[in-house]
Amino acid sequence: MTIRIVALYPELLSIYADRGNVRVLAQRARWRGLDVALAPVRLGEALDPATADVILIGGGQDRDQALVAEALISQAPALRSAIADGVPVLAVCGGYQLLGHRYVDQSGAATPGAGLVDLETIAGSDRLIGNVLVRVELGGAEHDLVGFENHAGRTLLGAGVQPFGRVEAGAGNDGVSGLEGCRVERVIGTYVHGPLLPKNPWLADQLLAWACEHNGLSPDLQALDDTLELAAAAAAAELARVERR
Repeated sequence: MTIRIVALYPELLSIYADRGNVRVLAQRARWRGLDVALAPVRLGEALDPATADVILIGGGQDRDQALVAEALISQAPALRSAIADGVPVLAVCGGYQLLGHRYVDQSGAATPGAGLVDLETIAGSDRLIGNVLVRVELGGAEHDLVGFENHAGRTLLGAGVQPFGRVEAGAGNDGVSGLEGCRVERVIGTYVHGPLLPKNPWLADQLLAWACEHNGLSPDLQALDDTLELAAAAAAAELARVERR
């Protein structure tokens, strides 16, 4: 009954406190009586897809993304194997960009991505910064996704790639399309951070349910008292609405 949580390159890809996503997943599993094994993959180490029930990729500055890009490309076959086996992947901000084919910075220099999702990102002349509110349909229900965004990238999704959600307040993928993030089966990419999962417990639980199912456990999770988490989410949503006005 052990859920295996793998964070890729946490020493470099945690600029927006993405380690908090790992802590939230682990604690919400423990509250339900599940054991947790944290298995970070550091630069120079190889990912064994057989040892992961959920994979997290955080965000980093451009120079840190460039450092991990080559390593992430080398991990692409292992990541594809894990994804094909039903392992959920959450990629945030820079990690989201690296899911795609390439990231082109403001100077025009291109950093290749892992090519796991048909998308590419090109940096704009200004940054898209602020609180964000996104409407997401996941697990047969609609949810408000809240958090913060801070990115220069304009991410373009391929023809067969669905957005993770629709922007109600904030910029999202590019500031004009009204789309935010991407979703391909159990792979989710998003610009929303701060970190993401503390204020969005429904998303944490969906990832946990998928991780449990991958591990052969029941995906029906015991309900938790999310009073504090939902209060934080409501406050973040209101901030996003106020900024929009």
